[in-house]
Amino acid sequence: MRRNLIQIVAVAVVVFAVTLAFAQEKPAQEKSAGKENAAKPATETAAKEDKPEPIANPVTSTVRQIVDRQSKNIVAAAEEMPAEKYGFHPTEAQMTFAHLIAHITDSNNFLCSRISDQTETKAGVKDTDTKARLVEALKASFDYCSAALDKTDDSKLGDTVTLMRGRKAPRAAALIALTNDFADHYGAAAMYLRLNGMLPPTAQK
Repeated sequence: MRRNLIQIVAVAVVVFAVTLAFAQEKPAQEKSAGKENAAKPATETAAKEDKPEPIANPVTSTVRQIVDRQSKNIVAAAEEMPAEKYGFHPTEAQMTFAHLIAHITDSNNFLCSRISDQTETKAGVKDTDTKARLVEALKASFDYCSAALDKTDDSKLGDTVTLMRGRKAPRAAALIALTNDFADHYGAAAMYLRLNGMLPPTAQK
């Protein structure tokens, strides 16, 4: 009888110990799970905050930034070249600096009219005009391009427009041609300045 009583007491102690162990482990697990759940939303929130908002009209917005930047460089190059050097050209086969400025002006007005479906502005400048007249027309052509880009967005880039020599192309082609021309035209202006012992605007920064 005494032996049975001892066995019952021993079993009871074991059951109590096991119950106590589980009781202590469960709050610890719940606490740990609570920490993980609390950390997860914070991590997700941080990741969401780090992700930038999508840019509306990324193509036309980017071209607008390029126009703003390159207009400053090209106008600065036109202003830097002395008036008496506007007739300069490296070889007989190459255009004069004055002709280059007139060409940039006409190119801007043509392409930006296609970008915005506006009537093309005719600057009416020629390489025999004064530096002041050419620079004024150049600035006006960049203002015209900025206004043209404000009148279009990426949804219109697939529309068909007429480019040089009557070639049909999507409106996107006019934007790409415009930015390509900026690189070409500024490169030519920079070369003319260097051949006359001057640093182009971007080399002065």
